[in-house]
Amino acid sequence: MKKESLEAAKNAYKIESECITEMLDYFDEEAFGKAVELLKNAPRIGASGCGHSGIVCQHFAHLMCCIEQPAKFVSPAEAVHGGTGFLQEGDVMVFASRGGKTKELLPILDICKAKGVHIISITENMDSILANEADVALCQHVNRETDKYNSQGTTSTTALCMIFHTLQAALIEETGFKNEQFALIHPGGAVGERLNANK
Repeated sequence: MKKESLEAAKNAYKIESECITEMLDYFDEEAFGKAVELLKNAPRIGASGCGHSGIVCQHFAHLMCCIEQPAKFVSPAEAVHGGTGFLQEGDVMVFASRGGKTKELLPILDICKAKGVHIISITENMDSILANEADVALCQHVNRETDKYNSQGTTSTTALCMIFHTLQAALIEETGFKNEQFALIHPGGAVGERLNANK
């Protein structure tokens, strides 16, 4: 391995750890509280994004299901071909877009507003369409991506994951979710064995 390759790999740890630390400076308690309240009371939760953001939205939907907050990833492609029928008035749609103006998400935004679906947007661009049209906008701070060209979805993906993890952590407290509930819905794998070991 080239010396430069090893340095780039080690520097990735530094870049991403610094980003997570810096994110606390952009943490808006009021906006975060509103987002948690909307998610807590949502009959259903949708999440949508493109590329890396979409992949992390799938993770978020699974995180919500793991604490019994019914959720699913809504593909941007399927959303405008009937997929938004999953969402009804009073539900919550979470949009993730670093730039806040991903073209594929804008028609879904219009559909959600017409249906009375609450909108949470997560973006770095707080002056963007997705931020301005949302009920709540959460800031996705990113210092830089880990690749030398600052163009790959690396640190930005970690930052989005971190926001989703904080939402789940807060919702566990707000909903009173118990580990016994998780044991019931997660009997599989090593986690399931550990959770159900004393039954």
